[in-house]
Amino acid sequence: MRFSAKLPAIAGAVALLIPICGFAPDMAQSTAADIIVTAAPVYEPLAALRGQERFPKGAQLMLVHAGNAEPLVIGFAATADANVGFDGKTVLFAGKQASGDPWQIWELTLADHSLRKLIAGEGDAIRPLYLPAGRVVYARRTPQGFQLEAAGKDGLMLNAPVDAAAGSAVVPLTYMPASAIPADVLADGRILFEAGFPLGSGSIPELFLVYSDGSGVESYRCDHGSTRWGGRQLASGDVVFTHGSSLARFTSSLAHEAPIVAPRAEYAGAITETASGDWLLSARAGAGTHYSLKLWKPGAAALQTLLAESGQDLVEPVLVAPRRRPNRHPSGLHNWSYANMMALDARQSREGDLKVAPASVRLETLDAQGHTIVTGTAPVEADGSFFVKTPADKPIRFALLDEKGGVLRQEHGWFWIRRGEQRYCVGCHAGPERASENHMPAVLLRTTTPVDLSGVNVPVETQQKSPGGN
Repeated sequence: MRFSAKLPAIAGAVALLIPICGFAPDMAQSTAADIIVTAAPVYEPLAALRGQERFPKGAQLMLVHAGNAEPLVIGFAATADANVGFDGKTVLFAGKQASGDPWQIWELTLADHSLRKLIAGEGDAIRPLYLPAGRVVYARRTPQGFQLEAAGKDGLMLNAPVDAAAGSAVVPLTYMPASAIPADVLADGRILFEAGFPLGSGSIPELFLVYSDGSGVESYRCDHGSTRWGGRQLASGDVVFTHGSSLARFTSSLAHEAPIVAPRAEYAGAITETASGDWLLSARAGAGTHYSLKLWKPGAAALQTLLAESGQDLVEPVLVAPRRRPNRHPSGLHNWSYANMMALDARQSREGDLKVAPASVRLETLDAQGHTIVTGTAPVEADGSFFVKTPADKPIRFALLDEKGGVLRQEHGWFWIRRGEQRYCVGCHAGPERASENHMPAVLLRTTTPVDLSGVNVPVETQQKSPGGN
């Protein structure tokens, strides 16, 4: 049964639920703005990271206003993933007009409920988020899984609207053989996204960052191990997320996550902060039950139920209200076929610093068939520095070698460098708490020309299969 067919029962349930739950004055103040929530018979929060459907039985966006819930969009087979514009006047969402259609990106104007399709195509496009200056970011289904794309011409003005022809100006942001799903756009303009760890090859959900031109990809924090997803940034700048059965946060003063003492529940992530500082979130008692919409004052002993519906998961809550516009990120990329990367000290790592400098570094990438190949090696200086030219817009990873060519340390995941990007790293997965030493890297005292490991000038037949590669 389609969710819209059950609307009268749902609206009635909502109208009765709010008085029963004791919508006290402070609670009403916390939720004075309208709320948009996705309602679905089944919600699988991590399915998209496996390239699967998060809403296998459909979904519908519901607008909760003055204690009543009604469909936000009429005439669609499925709608989900609401993201309210910075001025509070428009809503991005993923929608299917017919059940057999792929998910596509639409924009709704709240004043008159007019619609326009922004992103179309044969593959699903999901989880849209507004970027400043008239652009959007979303995930597009590809043979390699969901990949991030940004669309729209940069309007230069921070408050520029999204062009109706945004889909004609698309920039891929991720380049790896695994899925990436956008979670939030941070105040500094970077995109917070979910992917498996190790990046591009692992299955543990983790949070990463990338700029809106695809450059600067990195882990948000390097204390990997447990699942993390559903990240959202608070007004304080902290990022809150879920492990599923618990909540945690990243804060700028710590190089690792900090736990959040919260009531026992299973959390869907995607927490929304209200004007009073309370949190809107989706939670359920356990497997086999459904997510309902909760309100929680951080530190309180219990969650308060705002909205619940039998047989439905209520997830992805957002407030219909103006919000802070992120910084615009001006791109510094060049239209080259390669990128440059400098390591300041490859001996440094969260896994433990190497006692001696490696003799060389090997660069690996993937060919069109997904095979791991070696594009070359470069010397590593005594202080651990090296300077190389890398392939652009392709999965890459490094391995540190001893004098005999044996592997001392290697990356197990993949990352990428955008064409024309000039990038440096402190060490090999050194973590955000490491800063570079205040001295000139030895490699620059020897040469300012990077060793060409891009593979551009190397015939394919001479490129080597990676030892142990696929």
